[in-house]
Amino acid sequence: MYVEHNNQLPNQHFRKQWDRRVKTWFDQAGRKQSRRLARVQKAARVAPRPVDGLLRPAVRCPTLRYNMKLRAGRGFTLEELKEAGIRRKEARSIGIAVDHRRRNQSNESLELNVQRIKAYKAKLIVFPRKAGNAKKGDSEAAEVASAVQLRTALFPVEQVASGAEARAITAEEKNVNAFMKLRYARSAKRTLGAREKRAREKAEEEANKKK
Repeated sequence: MYVEHNNQLPNQHFRKQWDRRVKTWFDQAGRKQSRRLARVQKAARVAPRPVDGLLRPAVRCPTLRYNMKLRAGRGFTLEELKEAGIRRKEARSIGIAVDHRRRNQSNESLELNVQRIKAYKAKLIVFPRKAGNAKKGDSEAAEVASAVQLRTALFPVEQVASGAEARAITAEEKNVNAFMKLRYARSAKRTLGAREKRAREKAEEEANKKK
């Protein structure tokens, strides 16, 4: 170490109580075991319902920077439930999350989430409240007996492919000069006011001549 001038010599004792200045992770194996046991206990507690919880809608992330991405939302809108033919109170009882505050801003999002609900309902097995006492809306006894708890993700949200598909360039497109097309458009925008003024003055002159 380079020392200059009449200053105190460096004498930092970093070897004292070093364990206070470092982060250890000696409980990694123990935490792994705890997480595994917690997953097993949760699966047993919610059985025969899916471990992943309620069915969530596919929503767009907010702001222009992230709105190309789809993610799981809080709950389905009342309009989506109505289109899927499910009542608001019934939805929560069969494992469908509801969010009364969210609104559908496009038909695409509405259709996407309606299809999610319909696909979920097609695979849904509704157990009777009391064994052997099935009511309207409950699944058949054979389906109930063969039901297996879903341990994986419940209808994971998949990103929709964006962008045009690859295709051959047409002869008409090859003949178009894109650079000049942009220059003409730029020029037309820049001279729009002057051209409108000339047209106005010309129309006024012709009107004055007719008088």
